[in-house]
Amino acid sequence: MVKTNNKVLKKVVAASMIGSVAEWYEFFLYGTASALVFGELFFQQTGNAIDGILAAFALYAVGFLARPIGGLVFGHYGDKIGRKKLLQLSLIIVGITTFLMGCIPTFHSIGYWAPILLVTLRLVQGFAFGGEWGGAVILVSEHSPSDRRGYWASWPQAGVPLGNLIATIILLILSNSLSSAQFMDWGWRVAFWFSAVVVLIGLWIRKSVDDAPIFKDAQKKQAQLEKQQLGIVEVFKYHKKAIIAGIGARFAENILYYMVVTFSITYLKLVVHKDTSLILLLMFGAHALHFFFIPIMGHLSDVWGRKPIYMTGAILTAFWGFVGFPMMDTGNNWIIMAAITLGLFIESMTYSPYSALMTELFPTHIRYTALSFCYQVAPILAGSLAPLISLSLLKRFDSSIPISIYLVVASVISILSIMLVKETKGKELTFKKAQ
Repeated sequence: MVKTNNKVLKKVVAASMIGSVAEWYEFFLYGTASALVFGELFFQQTGNAIDGILAAFALYAVGFLARPIGGLVFGHYGDKIGRKKLLQLSLIIVGITTFLMGCIPTFHSIGYWAPILLVTLRLVQGFAFGGEWGGAVILVSEHSPSDRRGYWASWPQAGVPLGNLIATIILLILSNSLSSAQFMDWGWRVAFWFSAVVVLIGLWIRKSVDDAPIFKDAQKKQAQLEKQQLGIVEVFKYHKKAIIAGIGARFAENILYYMVVTFSITYLKLVVHKDTSLILLLMFGAHALHFFFIPIMGHLSDVWGRKPIYMTGAILTAFWGFVGFPMMDTGNNWIIMAAITLGLFIESMTYSPYSALMTELFPTHIRYTALSFCYQVAPILAGSLAPLISLSLLKRFDSSIPISIYLVVASVISILSIMLVKETKGKELTFKKAQ
């Protein structure tokens, strides 16, 4: 069993979380800006507000395309030279690209160069994001005791609602202190520029941590092997079933998450006709609760196992659309917040155990490569398209029922995928030579 000083472990958790905070600060920011700002400022107007938002959501999806490539590159070198160095680099790239997004001139100023610049930065940023999650989760997992890995490895995941909370606070301050014209003109840019502060804090925290002894030991043993294969080759050669499970298992979680935190903003604005500041306030309350749900589910996965918690969340995902959207349609603010919170509660059941489950499925010397690949490929097929598909279904059918059926399909994919692997709770993270 891995033995780590509790003080050291907490420092590692903080260093890992800060990357998730920076990543999801930007993602919530970009998703919100896509729904409220980008459709109007960076694309040619057609006279239909939905068309601009559809274009912004399509660009939102593009950012996911570079993630698997980034995951493979960062994963390969992270498995070779260390998790910490690659995590530092990814955070720097994320900070620079997010800051520059706030500097892009509008369509009115530079025409089609505006969306071209936006998609270029989105791709570079996606490349950097591709290496962030895998390295952060592994850094914590490899420092954690096997009987508490689910709990500790869930904390980088808790960086998601924390990043969303910070983004929501910044947007709330700006939207409440500025007029609508000021917010559309320059206020939204300030939120993107603020990402530099988050990144600088993250770099400072990450300087004080080091790779886990278990990784250093595996690195030495792997170097002694006469023939070393490229990490991704070994992953596909010996771990096909785990790769399929790792990708498919994310469908329910990923689609539900982007439906709740990104598409819901558009739904509440266009269908329920809620004010932007009010929507952000409701999101703030839900994200605050989500922060606590994640470590709780991580702890329960240590008690009951990864698969039971995961399977429960995947099954409940199938029902959220049929409950959540009618709750939003009531127009009652408390009921709307309850709908969002319920969605995030269900999502935490599938998101929280994922980090420990995936860490335990792969050997140390290819772990970064395998985790990053699974985690980053899934959103291309799932979450990246969720807002676009949901909005297209809403435009076509003028009903939330087809969107809810879309969630059922995602749920079925995840249930079948998680059935492919055995329970991993309590597994030791030891070095294994490929056969």
